[in-house]
Amino acid sequence: MDHISLQKVDESNFLACFALKLNAWQEDFVSHPIRSLAQAYVYSRQCTPFAVCCNGDVVGYLMVIYDYDEKTYNIWHLMIDARHQGRGCGKAAMALAMNYIRTKPFGPSDRVLLTVNPENSIAYHLYQALGFTETGRSDEDEVELGFALG
Repeated sequence: MDHISLQKVDESNFLACFALKLNAWQEDFVSHPIRSLAQAYVYSRQCTPFAVCCNGDVVGYLMVIYDYDEKTYNIWHLMIDARHQGRGCGKAAMALAMNYIRTKPFGPSDRVLLTVNPENSIAYHLYQALGFTETGRSDEDEVELGFALG
């Protein structure tokens, strides 16, 4: 069984994050880690970028960000390298991200939000299987999904 972990992005793993590749049909659905890490720098007081690691190797990327206005946590830019998809890495990374969020590292919240393009059916079904449901809000071509931490 593969061991999945989240490691904060730092000087030891950011180049591996930059080297992640998606399948061509997925590239419009997720921002590249270079763009995401630039956002993490700008929003450094409210977010944590993570390398998703499988047995110690970087296989993906995700970012947790806190919205101080809405008092919600958000999952931004989850991506798993094309060579590692279909092995449960995304599901395990989401479970670890939710555990991190439950520690309330940036502030109180009982809600986690994310957006997903419904055409990205693999991601959409993954989030639904994890208990995320549509909130009724959307952002351009993406629908917002929410999860109550309870």
